[in-house]
Amino acid sequence: MHLFWQALSSGPYWRGALTALELTAASLSSAIIIGFVVALGVLSTRRWVRSFAWIYNWLFRATPTLLQLFFIWYALPQIWSGFAASWFTPFMAAWIALSLNEAAYMSEIIRAGLLSVDAGQELAGRALGMSRRQILRKVVVPQAVRIVIPPTGNEFITLLKLTSLASVISLHELLTAANELASATFRYNETLLAALVYYLAIVSVLMVVQARLERRFTWTSGGRRRRAGVTPSPVPALSHDAR
Repeated sequence: MHLFWQALSSGPYWRGALTALELTAASLSSAIIIGFVVALGVLSTRRWVRSFAWIYNWLFRATPTLLQLFFIWYALPQIWSGFAASWFTPFMAAWIALSLNEAAYMSEIIRAGLLSVDAGQELAGRALGMSRRQILRKVVVPQAVRIVIPPTGNEFITLLKLTSLASVISLHELLTAANELASATFRYNETLLAALVYYLAIVSVLMVVQARLERRFTWTSGGRRRRAGVTPSPVPALSHDAR
């Protein structure tokens, strides 16, 4: 057990955990932006825009995340020489791959949130002389956020665990630190158990933050429904079986 406590407090584990959190936050932030654009494309009145959005979602949801990570890291530099430069680090490759992959799932979550807003809200906005962009920004999106928050929190937690895949391209995250120590000591029980404790601790904190955020936002946006005896139905998180 001495090795377990040593690993738990070691620098490589701490730095690996921080790298995983940084990669998760960066990837989800990019995925939300890309997913919002893709969601608008799915709801577009133009057929070619809808087709492009559908192909994007189909491509990234139908292929494994690990395969996408390998393609970005190994194949992309052979296709475009600019990606063979020194700036293209394992962190950058993992960020690109996870962002593009997660955006396909976030687009469906955001689309469901946008569709949950009653169509009469848009008609009311038009009656007030608001443009389509103003209606989307000031009317639709603020109401859709309440629906989007719970599944987005689930996606953040899932994405944190997916960062462990980046160990295959030599990104020094938490699982890489555990594997390196295990290879050096040939003691897999203590080293992997320490990594497991790290993941459990981080995810537990994220679950608490998510629960508090949901309660606070539900209090501000859904108070009237609760007083009326109506419980808003959350949008279920998408399955990650395809990953």
